[in-house]
Amino acid sequence: MTKRPDSPVPATPRRALSKKDLLDIDGITEDDIRLVLDTAESMREINQRAIKKVPTLRGKLVANLFFENSTRTRFSFEIAERRLSADSIALSAVGTSVAKGETLLDTGRNLMAMAPDAIVIRHSRSGAPHLLARNLPCAVVNAGDGTHEHPTQALLDAFTIRRAKGTLAGLRVAICGDVANSRVARSNVSLLTKMGAGVTLCGPRTLLPAEIERTGARIATRIEEAIEGADVVMILRVQKERGGGLGFPSDREYYEQFGLTPERRKLAKKDAIVMHPGPMNRGVEIDSAVADGPDSVILEQVENGVAVRMAVLYLLIGASGDDE
Repeated sequence: MTKRPDSPVPATPRRALSKKDLLDIDGITEDDIRLVLDTAESMREINQRAIKKVPTLRGKLVANLFFENSTRTRFSFEIAERRLSADSIALSAVGTSVAKGETLLDTGRNLMAMAPDAIVIRHSRSGAPHLLARNLPCAVVNAGDGTHEHPTQALLDAFTIRRAKGTLAGLRVAICGDVANSRVARSNVSLLTKMGAGVTLCGPRTLLPAEIERTGARIATRIEEAIEGADVVMILRVQKERGGGLGFPSDREYYEQFGLTPERRKLAKKDAIVMHPGPMNRGVEIDSAVADGPDSVILEQVENGVAVRMAVLYLLIGASGDDE
């Protein structure tokens, strides 16, 4: 299924993003997006070597601040840092000064006194990474903030789509599910429309945000309408911890009306790919036969996440040119 991208890695890539931080997709340029995706191709090759490690970020320190539950994103960043030989430290809200009432900014300033080169932050409050970025001189990477954005997830999704389809421009992408509570949806709509894809957002009316008309995406309230003729079907998790379970009577009813079943999958193009940012609610938003089927690239998304996060860190704090 995988095709070569139409934008191969340049022989002499530009070695930095245009800004010191990666906070959201709206704040980066199309050139920055292409640079990350092209650089990730090189990083992906590193991940397939027998010895999956290069000295690119040797001597650099990355602080991982995860104030919200996370498994794959935190592990993905930690693996990316180790494969680039960066030193990393981890801080969570449990058992730290944050639990004793310290403000986020004071935590950041205290960390800054120990001279990290980058801070990766995941926080339940939208805008938390922006607060640190405005006040700290090191690079700040948003690993997900509230219901705002998840830029590295959108970049790894775009990377996965480009590897499967060869391009982003002109594709029809259906993003279906709990849009209201999804930072993944916001980042993906921003990135994909910026790169020339047509996006359709679909979900129960109770799970479509009020400002959805301003996203530039087409809106559908029937999953069949959204999927028909799509090149990419991206299913969103029902985020019950954020109220996503309150918009419909039961999991069974949600599955019957909006679940991606094998029958509904057939409405998309024959060579369409199926995506999910995880973790999945099997039998609620997606059927196992589709999640584990031949069109699924869900595990490729996880694999590509390491390469994309390596690329982001390299382009923000690396660029020494001495990687092997």
